[in-house]
This record gives sequence, C-alpha cells and structure tokens, in this order.
Amino acid sequence: MIMVNNKPKTLTLRSVAIDTYKENVAYLHRDCEIYRSEGFQALNKVKISSADGGRSVITVLNIVDDAAITGPEELGLSEQVFCQFATPEGSPVNIAHASVPHSIKAMRRKISGERLLFEDYLAINEDIVSNRYSKIEIAAYLVGCAESGMDREEVLFLTKAMLNTGEQLEWDEQLVVDKHCIGVIPGNRTTMLIVPIVAEHGMLMPKTSSCAITSPAGTADTMEVLARVDLAPETLHQLVAQERAFLAWGGTAKLAPVDDILIAVERPLSMDSPGQMVASILSKKVAAGSTH
Repeated sequence: MIMVNNKPKTLTLRSVAIDTYKENVAYLHRDCEIYRSEGFQALNKVKISSADGGRSVITVLNIVDDAAITGPEELGLSEQVFCQFATPEGSPVNIAHASVPHSIKAMRRKISGERLLFEDYLAINEDIVSNRYSKIEIAAYLVGCAESGMDREEVLFLTKAMLNTGEQLEWDEQLVVDKHCIGVIPGNRTTMLIVPIVAEHGMLMPKTSSCAITSPAGTADTMEVLARVDLAPETLHQLVAQERAFLAWGGTAKLAPVDDILIAVERPLSMDSPGQMVASILSKKVAAGSTH
C-alpha cells in the first residue's frame, strides 16, 4: 500500500484502448497525488500490484493530461498489459518504482564489446519476457549484439536462452522436418509450396513462422491473408493429426516468445544482425519440435 500524507492510497484500475505493440504501458494523470509524491516521471519502469498483492506486472509509465484517458484517481493500462494483469476494471491497485533488472549489467557489458556466457543471455531473455526491459533498453541490447558481434558459441548460448524461455511442442515422432529461407521478398513463397508437398509424402512438417522484420512479406504475414495463423497448441496438434502439417505463427504457441518482442523493436530500426537472426531461426525450429 502506498502512503500519501501518511494515509493509505490506492488507485482504480482502468483499461485504456491503446495497442502499444508488445510493450507494457501504464498511464497516470499528471494531477494524481501519487505522481508527485513518489517522484514518478514519464518512461519510468513501475510495478503495478493488485491491492491484495496477488498479482503484479512491470510496465513503462506514461503521463497524461486528459482525464478522458485516465483520471487523477485512476491507473490506466494499455491493452496488452491489461490482459496480462488479468484483474477486473475498477479494482483497487498500487503502483511503485520497479527495481532495476539484474541482467542490465550483462547487457551493458555486451554494449562495451564483451563476450557473454549462457547464464548472461538466459538472464537477459528472462527479463525481456517478463517485461522488465523497456523498448529503449531492448534497442540498446540489440545494437550491442550487432555492433560488437557474437561468436559461434554466443549464438548457441542465445539460441538455448531463447528456447528455454518459452514453450516447446512434442510430436512423439523420430523424424520431424522443417525448412527455412531468408525470405521477406514479395512473391517469394517457397514455404507455402513446399510444406503441402512434403506433407503429402507422409512426412511430419509443423511449420511455424515469425512475422517479417524488414517488410510485410514473411510467411506468417502472407498465410494470414488465406487463413488464421494465430493458433493455439491444441489446434496445432489437431492439424498435425489430420493433415501432417500446418503453417502458423509461432507467437500464439509461445515458442521462443522473446523473439517476437525483439522483432517488435528490430522492425522500426530495419535491423536484423546475423547472430540474432540465426538464434531466432534455430530457437523457433527446436521449439516447434523439429529434428531435421
């Protein structure tokens, strides 16, 4: 419970219909007592907790002047974080400064050109998935990896870290195949041709794809024109049982979920470094259960 003038103070939760594109954002009115008494500033990272302490989430703070968005007695949450918080609108909530992620030190070492270990990459990925990093910090991490480079072993460490922070699909078969090409070229649709041909010959080919980084021409983007690609794991298993294959987006199945968060930052920068790209590809393949 936050104390304001020695009195307990809570705010009322409000859902704000803003899509913040894979970034947790909270909204506080400039005239809110807590805003001034606690010394909050825009872009601070804050911890939002339910009044009973049962739920909490980390967000980036935005300050608003329009009470139509969030009033002085309210705390607004963007669409993404409201769904994560899973607390009814109108509930009492508390807000406090978030602690600095422990992995920030490792991230700064990478920016300085140092070589990181598996434990470092795992800690960074766990904090990113837990929304402890802002997009500014993620951008700094990505630039650090791109500029200082990653050796072969570091790419392996990053791949394993991305894999270990998400779900993995199991198919109970010895041969599960996949293919990959660095596409994002409009009209280059090799995957959509190859997958049904391979499946027709009896091989199991559960094909997941990320959305494209530098264009809207990724396999998942194109397939979504024809059919849904945001499929739950149980639906994917049903498709495999029926068709021996599918074409789906890996995000809904939570396969290497940190990859989609990184892509959300890479896309406006038009940046895709070799090390990050290889780790992204391989982690998704292994998470989808591919063996070959």
